[in-house]
Amino acid sequence: MIAPREIAGPSLASPEQFLREVAEPCRPVVMRGLVSQWPVVQAGLQSPQSFRDYLARFDNGGQTEAFFGPPAIAGKYYYNEGLKGFNFERKRMRFGEIVDEIVATAHRPGSGSVYLGSVHVDNFLPGFSAQNANPILAPAIAARIWLGTASNVSPHFDAMDNVACVVAGTRRFTLYPPEAISHLYVGPIDNTMAGQPVSLAASGPPDDARYPLFSEIRDQALIAELRPGDALYLPKLWWHKIEATAPINGLVNYWWDAFSAGPDAPYTSMLLSMITIAERPPAERQAWKAFFDHYVFRTRGHPLAHLPPEHHGLLGPLKDNYGKIRARVLHLLRGGS
Repeated sequence: MIAPREIAGPSLASPEQFLREVAEPCRPVVMRGLVSQWPVVQAGLQSPQSFRDYLARFDNGGQTEAFFGPPAIAGKYYYNEGLKGFNFERKRMRFGEIVDEIVATAHRPGSGSVYLGSVHVDNFLPGFSAQNANPILAPAIAARIWLGTASNVSPHFDAMDNVACVVAGTRRFTLYPPEAISHLYVGPIDNTMAGQPVSLAASGPPDDARYPLFSEIRDQALIAELRPGDALYLPKLWWHKIEATAPINGLVNYWWDAFSAGPDAPYTSMLLSMITIAERPPAERQAWKAFFDHYVFRTRGHPLAHLPPEHHGLLGPLKDNYGKIRARVLHLLRGGS
């Protein structure tokens, strides 16, 4: 097993230190014990009932959606045959009712599985974030909570940075780097279980003949085992399979763009490139790749390094030119020249 880098979570004294020492290298890092003092973690360590009761203190009665899986899927939420449907049912219920169902299901032999994902903490549990503040992130970065019985979430990526904190149970993260995408056999991007496409190869049995390239990277995955109070920093575009391995599991996570210079996301530019470049002749695509490498990825440094800074114009410091470039892009999208 290959493990990601680990550090002691309490050694991180500020958001600035976290960005500099953990986030900037863009590699996964396990932060042991980062949130071990959170009241919600302490409640989860006492008993499932204490965990449920702690969450109930903040529950404002809001309704949300949960996944309910039959016993046969053993908590693995996935497609049906043919990728046309899914092997679970979605139900809309009050937050507290779902938590009660999770606790009851976990102790009922032969029952199915329940999964509650990506719930905005401040909308459903007002006051929770004040008692369980993340010491390495700015307060404006919103928390989400994920709860359920034992589950297996197929490998997918997120277009945002992620800090995932285990507050109850245990989680196993299986991680593949962004450059593994060509070997992962990615499913549809617009017919998904929860918003992001998944790796079909890494979701199925080993040595599936339909996905021969996957065998080249399968054993290169990073495996992170997290206990209550541990956290994982997961950079953008890293593929991750998440297995909740205890009868009752809870996680609080934070999505944000750690290095954003403005409101526009890299994923947006990729989608735009799909309609402007993806189906042009191969030779033209290679030509555009050379320009992207030069101006965007800057594989040989700044594209105007041979000129004095006063001649860099729109290629000068982004903080000075972001609005100008954005205005030009919007003008072109509206049909300008």
